[in-house]
Amino acid sequence: MNLDRLLDDYLSHVAIERGYSPHTVAAYRSDLIELIAFAETRGGVEATAIDLPLLRDWLWTATERGLARTSIARRAASARGFTAWLTRRGLLDADPGVRLKAPRAQRTLPRVVTEQAVTDALSALSARAADGAPTEVRDVAIIELLYASALRVSELVGLDLGDVDRRRRIVRVLGKGSKERMVPYGAPAARAIDRYLDEARPMIVAGAGTSAAAGKSAVSVSADTHAVFLGARGGRMGVRSVYRLVAAILAEIPGTGPSGPHAFRHTAATHLLDGGADLRAVQEFLGHASLGTTQIYTHVSSERLKQSYRTAHPRA
Repeated sequence: MNLDRLLDDYLSHVAIERGYSPHTVAAYRSDLIELIAFAETRGGVEATAIDLPLLRDWLWTATERGLARTSIARRAASARGFTAWLTRRGLLDADPGVRLKAPRAQRTLPRVVTEQAVTDALSALSARAADGAPTEVRDVAIIELLYASALRVSELVGLDLGDVDRRRRIVRVLGKGSKERMVPYGAPAARAIDRYLDEARPMIVAGAGTSAAAGKSAVSVSADTHAVFLGARGGRMGVRSVYRLVAAILAEIPGTGPSGPHAFRHTAATHLLDGGADLRAVQEFLGHASLGTTQIYTHVSSERLKQSYRTAHPRA
């Protein structure tokens, strides 16, 4: 079986059996298409063409092209997953990926917003929503929930009405690898969500119905009956729309680093640890498979402590 056909089978495996997200599968596809094309330049079209010298040359070529260390590390991980699967299928006698080394990706500390900055941003959003404009009320609920529950943006936009337990203040989310977890949220988020669901969302749904009655495309304006967060025309809100909302908010807050929804996830995790939360509890809260992933936030807290020390201590 040639490599192109094997790649299709492998991507189906990681998507269906392993439950990888569409984004992860797309990254694997991109990396492995490049690997197969590289193998073909060496005359290899079968699985046995993927050996350790070929993998090393492929990564070296990418390095010579000036790719970032993170990109090289990701390509190596993609290749290792593929060769491990080929070996389990009996198509390779030994797995060459286990001996493949790549430069360790440089880990940068995530952007964290101060508690005061979060409070100010939410106050500004609430002021804009004072007149009851449905999309403004929705935006307050989105930011409150992102910060309160440290959700990934994909988890947020994937929420259905049945996933929100308003009485117990809990949302059920489907995280990476199709892992389900229950995440609490606090009183301010509860007030924002209740107002959105009771007042604003019905207005958005009604507006979508009015547009459809006026003769606009029913496909583009029909309301999603299950989604929690709706766009202005009634469909399930998309990831890009949330990115634009968060980017506009973070643009007004001093600081450097990414300006996407993950900044609020980083911020929530760091504030939990700063407040004395147990690291393993935060791991469960975030839905991390590995405690090592959660530990990055202990480094953030340490750096914030050092910065405060240098600013405040007379002999720093």
